[in-house]
Amino acid sequence: MIKILFVCHGNICRSPMAEFVMKDLVQKAGLENQFYIKSAATSTEEIGNPVHRGTVHKLAQYGLSCKGKTAMQMKASDYNEYDYLIGMDVRNIANMKRIASGDPEEKIALLLDFTYEKKEYKTDIADPWYTGNFDETWNDVLAGCKGFLEYLLQNR
Repeated sequence: MIKILFVCHGNICRSPMAEFVMKDLVQKAGLENQFYIKSAATSTEEIGNPVHRGTVHKLAQYGLSCKGKTAMQMKASDYNEYDYLIGMDVRNIANMKRIASGDPEEKIALLLDFTYEKKEYKTDIADPWYTGNFDETWNDVLAGCKGFLEYLLQNR
């Protein structure tokens, strides 16, 4: 089983979007029994809160539900529990490495690292909490998740 933890600052916008997009992609590929996918925050600001209404709406536009998901914080023990810890921006990566006390097994990566065509131009997935642009975030998350799944299937 491949265990993936998507991480952003608050776990109410980008990382839950990535969690449910990736779950949908692996389900459509008939691989859901081979994956364990969750999401978490680097901060404590939103712990226990539901997914942001903008993310809920964007997921619903594509027939996806995140019902019941509430924000949780990444723990140091997650580093050992998950095979991949995928951040949405470089600040998330720095905080993830701080929480995990480093990244000796190189499990931590940016989601857009898996989209070679975007990597040259962009490393961070914009936080729609600040931008209000859930469409841009959706496009980046979808491209990142598709690239990540392709990477996983080629490297298993």
